[in-house]
Amino acid sequence: MIEQVEKPPGQHQSKQARSAIDEKLTDPGWAWAVYQPNAQQPWNLIRAGHLFRRATFGAGWEQLQQALSDGPQRTIDKLLKPQADTTAFNNIYDGYDNSAAGSIKSLRAWWLRRIIQTPHPLLEKMTLFWHSHFATNSDKVKNPRLMLQHIQLLRSHALSSFQDMLQAISHDPAVLIYLGADANRKALPNENFARPLMENFTMGPPGNYKEKDVREAARAFTGWFVLRSQLRYISREHDGNIKEVLGERGNFTGDDVVRIALKQPATSRMLVRKLYRWLICETEEPNAAMISPLAETFAKDYDIMKLTETMLRSNLFFSQAAYRRRIKSPIEFALGIVHALEGVVSTTQLEKDLAGLGQNLYNPPTANGWAGGRNWIDSATLTGRSNLALSLLLGSGPYGDKLNPRVLANKHGCTTLKSAGQLLLDLFLQSNLAPDVHQSILKTVQAASGNGSDDEDATLRRFAHIVVTLPEFHLA
Repeated sequence: MIEQVEKPPGQHQSKQARSAIDEKLTDPGWAWAVYQPNAQQPWNLIRAGHLFRRATFGAGWEQLQQALSDGPQRTIDKLLKPQADTTAFNNIYDGYDNSAAGSIKSLRAWWLRRIIQTPHPLLEKMTLFWHSHFATNSDKVKNPRLMLQHIQLLRSHALSSFQDMLQAISHDPAVLIYLGADANRKALPNENFARPLMENFTMGPPGNYKEKDVREAARAFTGWFVLRSQLRYISREHDGNIKEVLGERGNFTGDDVVRIALKQPATSRMLVRKLYRWLICETEEPNAAMISPLAETFAKDYDIMKLTETMLRSNLFFSQAAYRRRIKSPIEFALGIVHALEGVVSTTQLEKDLAGLGQNLYNPPTANGWAGGRNWIDSATLTGRSNLALSLLLGSGPYGDKLNPRVLANKHGCTTLKSAGQLLLDLFLQSNLAPDVHQSILKTVQAASGNGSDDEDATLRRFAHIVVTLPEFHLA
């Protein structure tokens, strides 16, 4: 464990050192180069914890220690391509999902259970990212099985080809029903898919396309219907005449429109910016020069895995510009506690509690998904997060005694209250706190030393609750 409080990346340096770092942060060549640990930017518990918060939903102590031993590159290798049999795991959970497809509540619970137990957490993290990007709400679709198929589609493409995913989305019944694009007749072209395709899914706001492009694209998608929950193509309803979309002319179909949208430079730029916000930083928008090299590379093949890998391995990712620059979503907050304490809790209860905090799986609030950032935090949701953390740690109630800090501390050889308290600080926050806060919190454990095993159990539960309700724990 860390014996001395370490400083956050890039902070508390001399003015000269900070100036040099700030200059590097504006240099795309340095920013996207592969991070190599050195004396100024060591590979340590702080950076390992940062990696697991962003690329996954948190980590246990053994995972963090293994990461320290493996180093950043091998650790990221394992996150991108786990050594475990992920196909077998997903097949098992696909079976659970299919059995639960009569109820959205059950599907939420099984997805959370999958996230807790998956050997490929980065895949689930990216599936959640695309769930917000292609926001589709079950309350409007009113068909749990179609919603399950939608999430399975996202998962199957989440780390592969965006081009393939977008083509599949254009034929996804759940998406078409949600958007009101489930009937597209030649005599009355339906713009309800063409518009979000351009604005939400690819190029971004108007200005990157014109209203005429939307109208012409809608004509290209004519002939597609969702009938009795099945996608059907009725050839006589397709407009076979010439269309002009985004400067190209031809007898286009919907697949052609997807292809043309992907050729627009605005598309790769928009997607890179959105993933930058997800993986790097949501507090400051990157300038065009920073985005440009990644967008140009991404546009060549739309390989999501390669783009994700570039970001996760980068100097920028492990710099001060990314550290604690995102607010955890409710799922990240709750599962960060669950993963750290190595438990499996009732996800039937958890899905209800997370919905109350604003993250209702299968139900993004708008066509723009979850706004994230400061939208996750207000006085009500902070109280709600504190209550959820207390419920998870209480040792009774709806979550039972699945998360026990005392048992965890004993497992890792921390038999005194002081050592157990230090373990929890290292585990949840890598002890990366201001020195006065660090010492003040540890004193609450030290003062309780010697009060008996039952008191120790309760003390560590209270201590864990204090730690996970600190402002720093709400930051990813």
